[in-house]
Amino acid sequence: MATNSWPARLWQRTSLMQRLAFVALVPALITATLLVTFLTQRQLFNLRQMARSNAEAIATQAASISLQPLRTMQLRELMRIADSIGDLPHVTRVQIRTTDGQILADHHEPDDSRDPQETLTVVRDVFDRDQSGKAVLGSVLVDVSLHDAITAQHASLRYALAVLLLSLLVAGVIGWQAASWISAPLRHLAGAVHQLGQGYRQVAVAVTDRTEIGELQQGFNHAAAALYDVQRGMEQQIEQATQELARKNAALEAASLARSRFLAAASHDLRQPLYALTLFSSALAVDEHDPQRLDRIAHIQECVQSLDHLFSELLDLSRLETGAVQVEISEFPLDHVLAEVSRNFDMVAEQRGLQLAIHPTRLWVRSDRTMLTRILNNLVSNALRFTRRGGALIGTRRAGDGRIRIEVWDTGSGIAPEHLASVFDEFYRIDDHPDAGLQDGSRSGLGLGLATVQRLAELLDTEVRVKSRLGRGSVFHFQLPIATARSESPVPDDDVFADLAGKRVLVVDDDPAILSGIRFLLRSWGCEVEVAEDRQQALEAIENWPGPPDIVISDLRLRGGERGLDVFAALDRHYLRDGNAPFARLLVTGETRIERLREIIAAKIPLLYKPVSPQQLRDAMMSVWAITRDDD
Repeated sequence: MATNSWPARLWQRTSLMQRLAFVALVPALITATLLVTFLTQRQLFNLRQMARSNAEAIATQAASISLQPLRTMQLRELMRIADSIGDLPHVTRVQIRTTDGQILADHHEPDDSRDPQETLTVVRDVFDRDQSGKAVLGSVLVDVSLHDAITAQHASLRYALAVLLLSLLVAGVIGWQAASWISAPLRHLAGAVHQLGQGYRQVAVAVTDRTEIGELQQGFNHAAAALYDVQRGMEQQIEQATQELARKNAALEAASLARSRFLAAASHDLRQPLYALTLFSSALAVDEHDPQRLDRIAHIQECVQSLDHLFSELLDLSRLETGAVQVEISEFPLDHVLAEVSRNFDMVAEQRGLQLAIHPTRLWVRSDRTMLTRILNNLVSNALRFTRRGGALIGTRRAGDGRIRIEVWDTGSGIAPEHLASVFDEFYRIDDHPDAGLQDGSRSGLGLGLATVQRLAELLDTEVRVKSRLGRGSVFHFQLPIATARSESPVPDDDVFADLAGKRVLVVDDDPAILSGIRFLLRSWGCEVEVAEDRQQALEAIENWPGPPDIVISDLRLRGGERGLDVFAALDRHYLRDGNAPFARLLVTGETRIERLREIIAAKIPLLYKPVSPQQLRDAMMSVWAITRDDD
């Protein structure tokens, strides 16, 4: 039977009990039907045979008694014979005829409208036996009605059908009950399997008999018990593994938090002397003309720069992990950021005999300008650090969907394929890199630069990707959304980067070494400098000036629990009392913990992280002074 035929589909829609009842009922139905049909046909055949025998006997008797009247042609007697025979039961017609067909006597029931198929006709010849042999004198025709026999046969058939229906009903009830008895254990078993599927703990069925069904029930109970034991064992193992995982996760989180706290706490104390060392090393070269001393100063500055690079990597990672970096989305011309990166690394590239090319663009982007600048600075710094011939290139192109793709190319030694998947991991360094040790003897860092770049990119909802060919160079690229409001980049105002000569600068820090170094450095730039260690000294220092300072640089944390914000507030109150314009302000700190920087971030005061290189300090001072002048 084809699985797509209608009997197969009908059979698949029936329940087990319906199937068993059907199997029990069909043989009884077939047997009863065949039996009724056979008995009915047999009875009809017997009735016809009996009617024929009766008709033949009547016809033979009529022929016998009609011999003498027919020989003498006694018509009256023939009519009497026909009438007497016609009065017999079931006889409907009697005819006595000559050999040539002449009817001598005819008896039939008046208005006889019976079906001819219900009439049986028998003809008997009348023989005259003389000396010459048999002679046919005529014939007798007798019609016998089968109506009563057929009526009796129909009544018998109806009775048989009634008995058949009653038998089928009894058989159906018995079959349905038997099917219910047989299928009940299976239904209970199916329900138990369903409960197991829904996750019930312990499921068992009653063993109803000792047949195959009983064996199936016992097997199910054993399997359910074994499954429960296995499940309970697995739950215990999962619970133990979960507890172990929770302990390890807690340990990892504690270790990560401890590392972040250590970096945040240590960076401030460690950066104080490094900041002072940076200032003093830069100040040593001022007005120094002795080649031997200049060479020693250069080596000192190289060491300071190497320390500054390592601390910067640690600080950036610490700030990202503690959440100190906040995203400030704005729209700005991308060309301004590229120009700033170019100014930062033009001299570095020139000192190394490399070329730094930047393709300008007129597009604006929507992003965080400071984070974007840091990403590009790190990528360009890496490109120049690991390139000995050629140079680096910053290019842009539209990427579709309203985004721009920024690419940083270099002609360095490239990255082997087995390292590409790990270059953005923390503390990952390619020690077998041809340029792992640079020409100046410095090392390439802690392996945090690209990890920091990827963290910053994630904050900007993008991803930095890399392609590289060993011995040919690398390209790092990422995408940013294009600002829809503007599409052309205005020309930056060159006056923003004016000289700092003649500017009045107040520096507040609780470290005398830092104050001494920064005062010497700022005076070498032509600034008029006053220094203070707290708020009171700051107010006393500005009394010697005829007007307010142009720039105030303060450490975030001062002695006695004071903060740089307290110094700014005191100066604001002092000068607002005199009705003078506000001053430019700049904070410097080695702090990275977000809870201590949240107020600074909310106030949107420019913030530098120690150690600050002279170039970074100079750029920040010019930037805040220019912003304050524009506000005026």
